[in-house]
Amino acid sequence: MLADFRVNARVHREYSPVKLNTATLYGVSQTFYNNDYKYYKDFAMRLSLIGLMVAGLTACSGEAPTSTSTTTESQVSTTSVTQQYNVLFGGTDVGDMTITQNGPVIDINYGFSNNGRGASSEETLLLSEAGIPISWSIEGKTTFGNAVNETYELKDGVASWKAAAGAGEEDVTGDAIYIAQNPSPYALYLYTKTVLDAGGAPYPALPAGQVTVSEKRRLTLGSGENQVEATLYALGGINLNPSYVILDDKQQFVAVVSPRFALLREGLESEDKRLRELAATLNTERYEDIAKNVTHQYDKPVRVNNVRIFDPTTLALTEASSVVIEGRKITAIEPVQSSPDANEVFIEGEGGTLVAGLYDMHGHVGDDRAILNVLAGVTGIRDMGNEDEVLSALIDKIDNGILIGPKITKSGFIEGVSDYSAATGELAPTKEDALALIRDYAEKGYWQIKIYNSMNGDWVPDMTKEAHRLGLRVAGHVPAFYRADQMIEGGYDELTHINQIMLGWVLKPEEDTRTLFRITGMKRFVDLDLNSEAVKHTLDLMVENNIAHDPTMVIHEYAMTGRNGITNKAVANYIDHMPVSEQRSAKSAMLNVADDAEDQAYLTAYQKILDTLSLMHKRGILLVPGTDMGGAFYLHRELALFEKIGMTPAEALKRGSYDMAEYLGHTERGSVSVGKEADFFLVHGDPTADLAALKSMAMVVTQGKFYFPSEVYPEFGIKPFTALPEVIVTH
Repeated sequence: MLADFRVNARVHREYSPVKLNTATLYGVSQTFYNNDYKYYKDFAMRLSLIGLMVAGLTACSGEAPTSTSTTTESQVSTTSVTQQYNVLFGGTDVGDMTITQNGPVIDINYGFSNNGRGASSEETLLLSEAGIPISWSIEGKTTFGNAVNETYELKDGVASWKAAAGAGEEDVTGDAIYIAQNPSPYALYLYTKTVLDAGGAPYPALPAGQVTVSEKRRLTLGSGENQVEATLYALGGINLNPSYVILDDKQQFVAVVSPRFALLREGLESEDKRLRELAATLNTERYEDIAKNVTHQYDKPVRVNNVRIFDPTTLALTEASSVVIEGRKITAIEPVQSSPDANEVFIEGEGGTLVAGLYDMHGHVGDDRAILNVLAGVTGIRDMGNEDEVLSALIDKIDNGILIGPKITKSGFIEGVSDYSAATGELAPTKEDALALIRDYAEKGYWQIKIYNSMNGDWVPDMTKEAHRLGLRVAGHVPAFYRADQMIEGGYDELTHINQIMLGWVLKPEEDTRTLFRITGMKRFVDLDLNSEAVKHTLDLMVENNIAHDPTMVIHEYAMTGRNGITNKAVANYIDHMPVSEQRSAKSAMLNVADDAEDQAYLTAYQKILDTLSLMHKRGILLVPGTDMGGAFYLHRELALFEKIGMTPAEALKRGSYDMAEYLGHTERGSVSVGKEADFFLVHGDPTADLAALKSMAMVVTQGKFYFPSEVYPEFGIKPFTALPEVIVTH
């Protein structure tokens, strides 16, 4: 049966001269390759170099001197030790990593190919006697093609580094480990082992912060000659969430795992599902603990006092008032009170603004994104592709108050079978399989289906007919070698991503959008005539057929305008509150920009995207705000970009809240009014004048629960944006 035809085909790899290897950590791909010693292919030549480098280890690393002041070649192991790792993404084998160690020198080849995109890297490290990198070089390309050339060196007590985010230097008088911006997953093992070797206490990191390690599980992996006794650790202090790293009983590297990703030592591939499920369990435990500590529910009426309410029907703020909530409902809107009534919870709004909860209409949600969206006032997400068992379990835990998360609307992901198939959702080898999947999604209560790049476009009319018969909407990408016009005529209700439409106006029929070309090909928008007959015909079809569009402007802005060393505009107004790794990532380009001409081409093409969307908006085409970047703060930016295509801040707020509740049929949500669900957030300032006020989120109310973001953000290493509101409980 097709439902059992999971994503299990080996994904095509685009091999470079460097051996390819792996999948992305946490769905975000940053990979690279290093050739620091590429001119030393002969081992004897390299050994001489190693001897010279090892001679200076004591001075470089700050380690206590050994009995001899220098190290000769005879003291360096001439045994080359190689270990192979396989990478699986969502259960699909997408690459591998090879680690070769000669004494203190480690070479890493790493790469993967997934969803028509891939990265490759070479990496070389020189370790001190304590096993800490004192020289590190990484060279290659990221998933979206951005060139990586990262270096780090510790010499004479001075640490210096150069990465996509920029260069830095610091005097190192004590212990510290450099946190590379674009390393392979092997780096997570290095950080973990460094902390363990030092006794387990938080370990200082460069450029900033601390690395922490905590033991989570003892494990027996594999069987027979491949059986390994191991320990899983949570590595913290680097990203918003911990990484899960597994070491064997000799403290050698075994694996890195997450709910969707696993990098496994060769021979342990059979443990993939078990370890990913364990990672999901550990995440759940973490988020369950957070939920228990920060979720506030009250058994008496709650009054949010001295607030103005955004009215989506007038696009204006009301006079100051107080809003009374009982259970999950808004029961009254009354004048401002000078003091609490008896037997109520009184929350002082200090003249702030209440806005109905926002929607990210293009999410791929997990435990972490669920909570971070709620904290940013995004209380609704339309999930655009996920494994059903993962998504259903998440929804169940949110509904039962075990986890913090938004109201989730499910889209059933259906992909065709090709060398470029995405490693998510369900594959349909035949049209009959696709139709069976649609029926399966309908039975499971999905709102729509989403069609992806490798689908046979000739099947679309029959697929949309079956979906509509069952009450499902149809959205998606434009399958490779087809055009948006054909999908509209085939029965689509909504088109996803603006590039999917515009590429049809500039590509040749044989050009393949299953590859990275669907991104790099956007440079051709520079010469696109928006008054052409092709453009007019597509827009006419969209108007005539009432086709909505999910443009995901923010991911296009991030990709096309981001440059190395410059903070991306998409995150500029909040990134200084984020952990240092997030700040560095914000200064790393997504795409490779070869020269000034290509730089200008991408900038001009992005402006052409905005011009196209402005034209769509004027034509009355419904544009829905989605990010494809995790929502939360990115959704705030998506709404700000709606201003650039002709909306006022108030119109953008209405589009992100009231309009999307109406679009999804959530009639009980979308405005702050009597009888509606209490689903809103409180911010300081007036977001109808400036959407930047959205980041000053003081309180979020949803599903009968109250959250104060400033109370929760430190759990993720985020510096709060505002003080906690005053809460008074009377009797």
